[in-house]
Amino acid sequence: MRRVAEDNAETSRIMLGLLDAVEQDRAQSQRHLASELGIALGLVNAYLKRCMKKGLVKVRHAPARRYAYYLTPQGFAEKSRLTVEYLSYSFSFFRQAKTDCTDLFARARSHGVKRVLLLGRSDLAEIAALCAMEQGVGVAGMVEAGAETDRFIGAPIFKDLDAVDVGYDAVLVCDVRNAHALCEEAIARFGIDRVLVPNLLRVRIREQSEAAE
Repeated sequence: MRRVAEDNAETSRIMLGLLDAVEQDRAQSQRHLASELGIALGLVNAYLKRCMKKGLVKVRHAPARRYAYYLTPQGFAEKSRLTVEYLSYSFSFFRQAKTDCTDLFARARSHGVKRVLLLGRSDLAEIAALCAMEQGVGVAGMVEAGAETDRFIGAPIFKDLDAVDVGYDAVLVCDVRNAHALCEEAIARFGIDRVLVPNLLRVRIREQSEAAE
């Protein structure tokens, strides 16, 4: 049973790393990607073909006889699913989440952020709330569709952003299952400077104009 879990975690790690590389335009050199992921060159090619067959990745010709890979909407959805799956196997989740959130709040506070709104309820949100208090940043509330309660660590929970009636300086993406879409929505609504995203969510922060291209 333990071996199965380890195999699943390794598969998730490779697939997640590959989709991450495609999103960040780092998949042109399969040799470099193989070194980055710690796998054989032939495996990179096999995983890329699997991704294209599943409709997660598409390829287009680029200059100098090169190929440019990009994620499809299904690819973004699968990347979010794999993030959740990989984190569930990863014993380092708490440590990474705490490091990410502590760094984010420290930088945000240095730029005048005093209160944040959490987007999505998860284990990450609970860790973020603790880190916020440690860094002297207040939690203004949480946005969670279909919430079963109306409070989170004493702060109000709102069904959507339009229902928020408290002041806040920035938002923190905590929804690990829908991180990419939520991040794009938040940037379009608030601007890139007011959206905080922990690194462990593996979401590439993009300007609204770039996302629209």
